[in-house]
Amino acid sequence: MRRYVLPSVLVVAVVILAGCPKNNQNYDNEAKKAEQVQDYDTALLHYQQALRLKPDDPEFRIKVDQLRFEAAQFHLEQGRKFLEQNNLTLALAEFQKAKTQDSSNIAADQEVQRTLNMVAAEQGVPAPHPSDMQPESEFLSMPPELKPLSREPINLKMTNDGRVVFETIGKLAGLSVIFDPDFNSRRITVELPNVTLEQALDAVALEAKAFWKPVTPGIILVAPDQPQKRRDLEDEVVKTFYLANTLTPQDITEIVTGLRQLLDLKRVQQVNSQNAIVVRDTEDKVLLAGRILDNIDKARPEILLQVEVLEASLDNLNQLGILPGQSVALAFTPRTSVQPNSTSTGTTVTTTTPTSTVPQITLNNLAHLSSADFSVTLPGASLEALLTDTGTRIIQDPEVRVSDGQQAKLRIGEKVPIATGSFQAGVGVSTSTVSPLVNTQFQYQDVGVNIDVTPRVHPDNDISMKLKIEVSAVTGQSNLGGIEQPIISQRTVEHEVRLREGEVSILGGLIQHTVTNSINGWPGVASVPFFKYFFSQTSKEVADDDVIIVITPHIIRMPSITAANLQTIATGSDTNVRVYREQFDNATPAPLSSGNPASPTTAPAAGQTAAIQAPSTILKFEPATTNMRPGDTATIGLEVQNVHDLFSIPLLLQYDPKVIQIDDVRSGGFLSGGTQEIAIVQHVDQKAGQAIISASRQPGTQGINGSGTLLGLVVRAVGPGSATLQVAQVNARDSQQHNLPISAGTATIQVK
Repeated sequence: MRRYVLPSVLVVAVVILAGCPKNNQNYDNEAKKAEQVQDYDTALLHYQQALRLKPDDPEFRIKVDQLRFEAAQFHLEQGRKFLEQNNLTLALAEFQKAKTQDSSNIAADQEVQRTLNMVAAEQGVPAPHPSDMQPESEFLSMPPELKPLSREPINLKMTNDGRVVFETIGKLAGLSVIFDPDFNSRRITVELPNVTLEQALDAVALEAKAFWKPVTPGIILVAPDQPQKRRDLEDEVVKTFYLANTLTPQDITEIVTGLRQLLDLKRVQQVNSQNAIVVRDTEDKVLLAGRILDNIDKARPEILLQVEVLEASLDNLNQLGILPGQSVALAFTPRTSVQPNSTSTGTTVTTTTPTSTVPQITLNNLAHLSSADFSVTLPGASLEALLTDTGTRIIQDPEVRVSDGQQAKLRIGEKVPIATGSFQAGVGVSTSTVSPLVNTQFQYQDVGVNIDVTPRVHPDNDISMKLKIEVSAVTGQSNLGGIEQPIISQRTVEHEVRLREGEVSILGGLIQHTVTNSINGWPGVASVPFFKYFFSQTSKEVADDDVIIVITPHIIRMPSITAANLQTIATGSDTNVRVYREQFDNATPAPLSSGNPASPTTAPAAGQTAAIQAPSTILKFEPATTNMRPGDTATIGLEVQNVHDLFSIPLLLQYDPKVIQIDDVRSGGFLSGGTQEIAIVQHVDQKAGQAIISASRQPGTQGINGSGTLLGLVVRAVGPGSATLQVAQVNARDSQQHNLPISAGTATIQVK
């Protein structure tokens, strides 16, 4: 029995541990794994769980804030990629996720609104405006547009007064023609074979020395072609152009100056704070200004410069030999007393060593000096065998990313103080009491690797660079006027070079090789082949100093110049700047505008029958009528009938927010086909009574055919009354991203 006790205990422990919630360390590990693979949503979820378990941990709180920003930025980037692919549905979904992850991200709100406007533009309906803004429809975007009753080609050949010719063309097109009081009519001859209305008016105006302009959609004014008349009568428009790629106010000034010279603009204002240009002039000039700005407002090319600096220093010192002493010292060391050989007058003469450090004797004792009064210092010898090998290797591998035409500076190293100016000890005082640095000033010099580069990208992918590379180091100290000044060695390369993308160039190499041989010993014996090792010492010093600088440019952003940017544009004459629109085929007249009350009622052409028929695909609510009480909730299905290859369907629903509210949106199962998950993005504005819903299948799959329930709308009654739930906009697409025509019904909810 005992042998089963331990395994049983282990099994029970495992079960208990498995049932326990994860601790902070587990959440932290899972979050780090998700962050490494850029799964920021999962990483944020794990850090939020860890923060709930330990709310006082500052590390988790910082990670949550950081991952919330990273996740929002990731979805913003993905949404912008979908926008570039013109996939508005998936782009809107990504922007909504970014807004959900970080509610403080203003860019996400802006991208959502911009995408909704693009969806509304595809549907041909005006985008919703905030309640505190005036709708744009109050202002006309352009001057009155000419809308004649007939667009039939004009065939006219006549010789008559200019007024009569203009009036004849106006009657053929169903227009009224009025004339300026200063218009002087003269007899002209015109022959207009199968031309459009605008071409006919332009031809007659050119021959009559006049110009025309629409006053209303059905009235044109003819006036003499004079500069003052054009300034008085031609309509002007104002437009703001926002520049996306200007870096400095000087860039905007350069663009404004160019527009003034090219188009003779009278009223143009640059707004540096918004990187914008406001232009007010005729419609043609403003259109040309916009085209020019589209051509020149391009992102500057960018270059990544890889700079490699290799400095190798090698010092080798070799000393070998026996060096004997090369000098003998003879010193006079007298004895303390010297006895004389005779006496004088019975008096004994004695001498004592004076207290001075210099030995002194009297003259009468010189005869008594002997070898005992001298000492000799014999030379010694030293044996030396020394080998010193010093190697230094310095590698710098910086990378510099710089825009085309802009200067980039890179400083790697340290700042060294250098004394400048003059200094003095003071007036009337000693140098020992006043510092000599009283009036000395210091400047700091960059020492290390200093790079200054200005690149220029050419259309053929060549890169021209104006370069200055300096490699410097402190090699010693020098005392100047009592101040230790650094000795700085430098190697500088300054030139201009043109390279291909990815081409490697050695900008500068300095190789210094120094060999020093020395011998120290006794003369003569030091040169004897065998004895020189016992009476001399040899020394050999080798110093190598190599510096190599290599630069490699890489283009990471190309100039975005397209064929449309290189296209020429007709701009009229020197005194009359204008644009020419492309003309449609005269054989097929343009359809009349349904909004023109003067348009005659005509039967649709044979080729237009399908365009005006109601689409066979229908959206309807089930049930169509619902009775509820305040506080009740109900699910209303949104069904689709007779659809083919349905891939995605964005919707805009509208309702009365005082009566009902939409609490949730659920999948109806039809779009998924029962085999895959679908992406549903919802944004419900309860105050405005609008719900933006987008449902889409997975990328790379086919659409769905047939009929079924798309969505389930959870509706909650909030107040008594009757509310209509309707589809205001729909932008269904098939698997090839083509629009699917769909008509939609409504649902009525009665709240009692």
